[in-house]
Amino acid sequence: MALNVISNFAANVAHRNLQKSDMAMTDSLAKLSSGTRVVSAKDDAASMAIGSRLQAEVAALRQAQVNAGQGVSMLQVADGAMARAHDILMRMKTLAVQAGSGQLSATERGMLDTEYQALVSEIERLALDTEFNGVQLVNGAIAFALDAGTSSAFEVVDGMQNITLRGDHGTGTSATIAYNTSGTFTVTTDTSYSGSIPSDVNDGSVMTTGTVVTLTNSGSTNKIDLVLNTAWDVDLTRSNESLTLSGSNTVSFTYKVGTGNSATADEMSVSINGINGAALGLTTTSVTSKSNADTASVAISNAVDTLNDARASLGAAQNRLEFAAANIATTLENTEAARSNLLDLDIASEMSRLTSQQILVQAGVAMLAQANQAPQQLLRLFQ
Repeated sequence: MALNVISNFAANVAHRNLQKSDMAMTDSLAKLSSGTRVVSAKDDAASMAIGSRLQAEVAALRQAQVNAGQGVSMLQVADGAMARAHDILMRMKTLAVQAGSGQLSATERGMLDTEYQALVSEIERLALDTEFNGVQLVNGAIAFALDAGTSSAFEVVDGMQNITLRGDHGTGTSATIAYNTSGTFTVTTDTSYSGSIPSDVNDGSVMTTGTVVTLTNSGSTNKIDLVLNTAWDVDLTRSNESLTLSGSNTVSFTYKVGTGNSATADEMSVSINGINGAALGLTTTSVTSKSNADTASVAISNAVDTLNDARASLGAAQNRLEFAAANIATTLENTEAARSNLLDLDIASEMSRLTSQQILVQAGVAMLAQANQAPQQLLRLFQ
């Protein structure tokens, strides 16, 4: 190759190799700083695609694991209430057997019945008050519904989102509902329940979505909740409309324990039986006489069986959820390992590569400096 001062081939070669080493060093620094082997698609497009899907699956599995854990917690709350109801039934059984013995007078049986009825009320209160995240667990899902074919101003399109019952209102109960412009609702069954719209959510014309109006009666522990939406016009008077009790003594929940949309593979449905007085068959029992006490004793035995069946179903569902959570944990571990193999960086290997590239960069800089000095040596030929 001819010696010249116009083109510096050696410097060009050194510069090209220096650029290559510098780019490799920069890639290593990017991977080490991010901790991942695939910083961009050019590093490994297939691994990036598969790893991203696995990463989404890992995130979904973590939430499914949380769902299963919260489901177990919900069932534990329900089981705790049933355990206390069982304790109450044991005391009621004792009172019934005591009242069924002939050495007691009517006065003494009346005293026993006072405690007996208080315990029935406590079971009702227990069923009413057992909630998880604002949802009643052991009070069933019985609610009032407008009669079919009724031309009503209490439907969803009018702003009446829902009508739910709290407590034992009796099976097959019919009722009426009315509203006046003072903001007061009245629902009449064998008892009249009333309640007013809270003033802080009434803007003078319509309601805030999800407004709850609770109707009560001073002589009853039962309550009725009316849920209103923004379509409710507070200034419109509504006359009596017929209501009919509907629903069941069970409430169902569906827990998402998978990452797909299959009802059989990704969801778990659990039904919790109600433990209110109607569900246990205790609402009409008393121990005011020997015959009533004997009838109550049989009813309590049946209630214990009903309660035990409910707890057995609850326990089975709880065990199933715990096994599901354990399976999710295993799946999560293995999926995370697969994602790690695709995307996570081998720090030791990459550090070795970085060190090598740093040495090459340093050598490239030194050689480029030498190549730039080489043409100057030709100047000696002019001396």
